[in-house]
This record gives sequence, structure tokens and C-alpha cells, in this order.
Amino acid sequence: MTEPSHRVHGLAGDEIAPDWPALTADELAGVLGAIPAAGAPRRVLWHSPRPLSAACLLETPAGDVFVKRHHRNVRSAATLTEEHVFLAHLRRHGLPVVEVLADRDGQTALAHGDWIYEVHTAARGEDLYRDTMSWQPPDRLAHARTAGRMLAKLHAASAGYPAAQRGTHVLVARSELATAIDPVATLRAQLPQRPALADYLARRDWPRDLERLFAPWRASQPALARQPRLWTHGDWHVSNLCWSAAGDAAEVTCVLDFGLAACNFALFDLATAIERNAIAWLALDAGDAAARPDIAQALIAGYREERPLGTDELHLLADLLPVVHVDFALSELEYFHGITRSAHAADVAYDTFMLGHAAWFEGTLGQRLLAAIRDAN
Repeated sequence: MTEPSHRVHGLAGDEIAPDWPALTADELAGVLGAIPAAGAPRRVLWHSPRPLSAACLLETPAGDVFVKRHHRNVRSAATLTEEHVFLAHLRRHGLPVVEVLADRDGQTALAHGDWIYEVHTAARGEDLYRDTMSWQPPDRLAHARTAGRMLAKLHAASAGYPAAQRGTHVLVARSELATAIDPVATLRAQLPQRPALADYLARRDWPRDLERLFAPWRASQPALARQPRLWTHGDWHVSNLCWSAAGDAAEVTCVLDFGLAACNFALFDLATAIERNAIAWLALDAGDAAARPDIAQALIAGYREERPLGTDELHLLADLLPVVHVDFALSELEYFHGITRSAHAADVAYDTFMLGHAAWFEGTLGQRLLAAIRDAN
């Protein structure tokens, strides 16, 4: 077992050197040695290209496991455990998710120095989109419909989960600004607890930018604020699902990666799924092909096979979509500015992601996509 050099997904759809070093043989042996059910590591089968942590699929005598390492400034043991408790709830309610393995003390978030580790059982099924970046549409419309159906099942399993909001904003998909009466005042109230974000925003005219960003969509705010609270996945993309096969008849066999999960509401997750799967954000120069109303409608159709969505909810979904990303864009900015110290990536999160994505919906393609959502049957 060796430590390979590897590349991760960059912000421009490219491959770049990782911010976090690959998991090594020695540290994997130490982590698995604390987990009775895991067994000793044999060899690394795959290193994840996801950029915000380090992870690998590992062969052991007891079976394959997935090991993920976070820096303690990104996830504390407490904030990582929040994800694990939610996963356990979903498993108890029949959702196909991985099991998180515990150490001898019953802990699933393992702290070692600057690092926090988690170890999962390997996901069941084929990881068809393993190397696909978020914001790249699925290969098949049928996969979008199936993904929509599984998202509705997740929401059914999540209903009644009583946990409060996540204990962090960093790399978590929350919706406080998207549902706020006054997004500027809401963010200003958060900044004393988010010093890295406050430091970055001090050099930007962010109150004006937020006012302009939210102005076209403010009429929907009261209805959004009334939505029933629900813990959501937060990153519903086909690359976070495993499949029974590659064809149109494939079913979802496992739901992956709850790192962005938080307390929001169902339409927030469905809007995020459309934002992740139905717009090729990294290929907007492709013109009309960059927007996929057919995928948006397939996601909605699959969702409605399990949970009803009326006309009013479809209109609200369309109103939410242009701003569904804003809270997460700021959490990414906080991560890049305060933790990895990448000025370029922080600027991309602010200008290209937060402002640019919202502005795209005011153009012809964005308006066409929103109309397709409102007209979904």
C-alpha cells in the first residue's frame, strides 16, 4: 500500500493539486486499529477526487471500507457526529445509506491531532458517476427521474427527525438567507460568529450585492419561510448516488455524502437537485445545451411519484432556485478565505458562484428553465 500522488476536482472543471494530502498507509492503519469492525488495511482501491477533504476506498479482511479525513477547522468531532446521527435515523427508516463504524468507545467521529476521521461501510451498487463533478448533468433522463424519486423517499424518511440546526456554517447547505425577510440584516447578525467571512466581506460591498441578488425573488419569501422544517441532503447530485446498473432501468442502491446536510425544507433540497444536475455551470459556453429543462422536469416527475407537488409548490420551487445556492456559496467563501487561504477560490465563490449563478437566471436560458419548472406536469 503506497501513498500515490493524485489530483482533485478544481473550480473550473479541471484537475488540480489537492489542498489536503492523500491518506497514508500509516494513518489508515492507526484509524482502523481503533475500530473493531474494520479490520487491518490491505490496500487502497481508490482515492477520491473530491477537493474539500481527503478520502479513499480501502480493502480490509472484513470487507471494503470508506475512510474520510477532515481538518478540525472544517469539522469538529461534534459537527461530524451530527451527520452520523442523521444517517442512523435514515437507516432506521429504510433509506439505503452506509453504516458509520464506531471505535471501542462507541464514537464515530475520531479525533487525532488536527484531523477528524470517519469510517463507513462500502456503498452497495455501482458508483457510475464516481469521477463526475457536481454541475455536470446525468447521462440519462431516466437517472434523473430515479434520483428525484429517491430524494422524495429521503424526505419521507427524514420527516420527524428532531435535531436542531447544524453547529457550523462551514461547507454546509443552509437556507437562512434564502428564506430571510431581510437577508442583509440576517447575514450581518451572523458575522460576529463567522470571523473569516466577515474579514473577506469587509473588502466587498456585500449589502448592495445581496440586495440586488435577492430583489427579483423577494415576493416568494413569506411562502418560503412557512415551509415545514426538514433535514435535507444538501448536495443531491447523481455522483452522490450508487446504482444497480447503468441503463434506464437502474435503481438507486445507496445514497452517499451527507456532509452538507442541514435543517432546511423539502423544496430546498429539490431546488438544489435541479441546480446541481440540470445546469452545466462549468460549460455555460455550450449555449442552449448548458441548460437542461428536461432533466429538471424528470427530477420533478420522479419526486412526484412519491410525494405530491401542487402548482403553487412548483411556482415556489422556481422562485427559490435562483437563490438556493447563496448560503452555501458564502460557506464555501468562508472555507477558502479562512481555512485554505486561497484568495482566488474565495473570489470565485463570491463573484462566479454566488453572484454569477443568480444573475444567470435573469437571462433567456435561466428564464426558460424556470418556466419549464412552473409548467412541469
